[in-house]
Amino acid sequence: MLDYIDASFQEKALSVFNYQYENCLTYRGYCDLISVSKSQVNVVAQIPFLPIQFFKTHYVSCKDSYEKVFKSSGTTSSLNAKHYVFKQAIYEESFINGFQSFYGSIEDYVFLALLPSYLEQGDSSLVAMFTALIKKSSHLESAFYLNNLKELKSTLDICKKYKKKTILIGVTYALLDFIESFDIDFPELIVMETGGMKGRRKELIKSELHKILKQGFKVQNIHSEYGMTELLSQAYSQRDGIFYPTETMKIVIRNTYNPLEILHPQKSGIINIIDLSNYYSCSFIATDDLGIVYSDGSFEVFGRNDFVDVRGCNLMLSDFIEQQQ
Repeated sequence: MLDYIDASFQEKALSVFNYQYENCLTYRGYCDLISVSKSQVNVVAQIPFLPIQFFKTHYVSCKDSYEKVFKSSGTTSSLNAKHYVFKQAIYEESFINGFQSFYGSIEDYVFLALLPSYLEQGDSSLVAMFTALIKKSSHLESAFYLNNLKELKSTLDICKKYKKKTILIGVTYALLDFIESFDIDFPELIVMETGGMKGRRKELIKSELHKILKQGFKVQNIHSEYGMTELLSQAYSQRDGIFYPTETMKIVIRNTYNPLEILHPQKSGIINIIDLSNYYSCSFIATDDLGIVYSDGSFEVFGRNDFVDVRGCNLMLSDFIEQQQ
């Protein structure tokens, strides 16, 4: 059924499931709620995926202690997800290996991070990731940018002049603000968007957004990074919105109307993520993102599913909370 998940990954995933079933109380409680025991799980498709909302309401960890708490962004009226990271070095090893598998040596790049909303938020896993990449870069130009767009433009001009390999990562609305304010002509620049208008602009479909960004930066392709607070691994798209996960990550798709049913590749539904780097938390996460996975394990993200799962995973979460009260 999931032929793109090889035997080695499947063996590791089952081993991680057994460990987390025994040691993560929240995950074990969820498995009990849906009546799945460890003995019933023999292949990846049988592993329960924890609804991502549990990270907003419960302590999701196999350990009693932790070094770092990553928090998601959110409105004042919503709960933010919290990811309790047992060892921050595990996260750093995961994103460094993942990045270099797609882009090569970190030291070769200038990293320019236009992430105002993430910087303002604090405790962001994305900020932690690019803080480490900036430190490991051998170029003094690498830096974060908040609202100092003129300084960013000057730095890009320098990087272009001296032919430095440069990655500009930005939250979507900030990248749009930037190209509306300045004329950019840097065809060799890698522009990597992280998604999200954060309520600042009208949401755009990916193809339309990437067309605007390609024209604004005068580049052939727009790159994307797919990650989230609850994960320690990432996926990258280097063109056309097709993501490829790092070696510690796989995507499976669940039925939009039945959260416990895993679909064959080529069928759209809601994204479930296996993140083997997330060993001391939960490696099996049911997200709210709509998407599709292809037979080679690559995938697309279509947007957020804000309604249907109220009848599925969210009802399970409500039942779980009621049982604990």
